[in-house]
Amino acid sequence: MKQVYTSRVLFGAFDLHANNNYLAIIDGQDKRIYERKLPNATDVVLSELAPFEHDLQGIVVESTFNWYWLVDTLMDEGYHLHLANPAGIQKYKGLKHSNDKHDAFWLAHLLRLGILPQGYIYPKDERPVRDLLRKRGHLVRLRTSLINSLQDIIYRNCGCKINGNKIKAVKHDQVSELFAGQEELALSSTVSKQSIDFLTTAIRRLERAVHHKIKLRDEYQKLLSIPGVGMILALTIMLETGTIHRFPTVGAFASYCRKVPSVWTSNGKKKGKGNDKNGNKYLAWAFSEAAELTRRYDERAKAFFNRKAARTNRMVAHKAVAHKLVRAAYFIMRDKVDYQPEKLFC
Repeated sequence: MKQVYTSRVLFGAFDLHANNNYLAIIDGQDKRIYERKLPNATDVVLSELAPFEHDLQGIVVESTFNWYWLVDTLMDEGYHLHLANPAGIQKYKGLKHSNDKHDAFWLAHLLRLGILPQGYIYPKDERPVRDLLRKRGHLVRLRTSLINSLQDIIYRNCGCKINGNKIKAVKHDQVSELFAGQEELALSSTVSKQSIDFLTTAIRRLERAVHHKIKLRDEYQKLLSIPGVGMILALTIMLETGTIHRFPTVGAFASYCRKVPSVWTSNGKKKGKGNDKNGNKYLAWAFSEAAELTRRYDERAKAFFNRKAARTNRMVAHKAVAHKLVRAAYFIMRDKVDYQPEKLFC
């Protein structure tokens, strides 16, 4: 028979893993009320939380790779959820011992104190479409690796190089003709071309599905005014950003897009660097692509890139253009204005 607890202010936290989780609950005085290791099963989790349902002021779930199911389940049941940002949570370096139990109670403790670094709980309804675009990006990277490999084979054995767009062409195979009479090379190129064609078909299928499922919201329509930014890049930026108003400043958005340098200084001297990978890798990719395309179609962006590259190098110049586009996109989305290159590349 389950114990029934009297009314009090409680704070809960889950230390979540691939196949289990550790639940910890404390009260307003940091007293440990409950702790247990549980399997990742919704019925078990809800059953264990039931006696505390009306007293829990909030529940923390760490932003691990598999947080969707747990957060969605608890939010559907009416619990107040907080998604902990693990990059912002630091452990005391002098700890002698740490385990799942300690981590769960530590998350609950941070929540009670009101100092829990929190992540964004992306809307459940839009998450599947966003993940479709992420899968498209995964397939594009796979296809690119196959194209590069096939180009190397052709260049190594034929002394020429075929453009990637010609290799991607589904209707006409210009590759197999190069290795007529060379059985091994012909087989290698045929398998590569078939794989590339299969991925191209899958990518187009995903793009059609995304276009059918979701449209650009009003605040994101203006992204199309940036030269070189098409529907896929605009949708990626919209779906990965969520609401632009969750970023209080343009600097916060640029940091989330991984487009700011990471350096620690003290008394004017460099003392190290932080985590360059902290942020959204999909937005980082989107603005990197946008920088390359905008440089091709916008004369002001091209001139800025050339000036920067002359003083530094092409990579630094590319990052500078990407950073400027992030800043421009922030105000385009926030204020619903068109792209204004005369203000960006003055």
